[in-house]
Amino acid sequence: MTIIQIILLSFIAFLHFYFLILEMFLWDKPKGIKAFKLESKEFAQNTKVLAANQGLYNGFLAAGLWFSIYENSERLASFFLICIAIAGIYGFYSTKNKVIFFVQALPAILVFLFFVFF
Repeated sequence: MTIIQIILLSFIAFLHFYFLILEMFLWDKPKGIKAFKLESKEFAQNTKVLAANQGLYNGFLAAGLWFSIYENSERLASFFLICIAIAGIYGFYSTKNKVIFFVQALPAILVFLFFVFF
């Protein structure tokens, strides 16, 4: 794996680790409410457990990317990038929120394409 690939994967991994923090620990705090444009603090408190579960999955995606760096495995990195892209595409499709596509799916797709063509 090249240094550029490692940097790109690390960026995506840190992004998903940040999602973990937002969804598991800040969901019902002002930063989380603002980041996800939640309708109210009450709504955030009522959905906190669901968001924490979602955050945990983002943490697993980040861990998978870091593990692929540790293992120096482009195949493993590609697998996790595809998982992230699919999750982002589905998130966009199911919520009609295009931000999810641009923040989650597109970076993973671009990094995956970098792996394929460079």
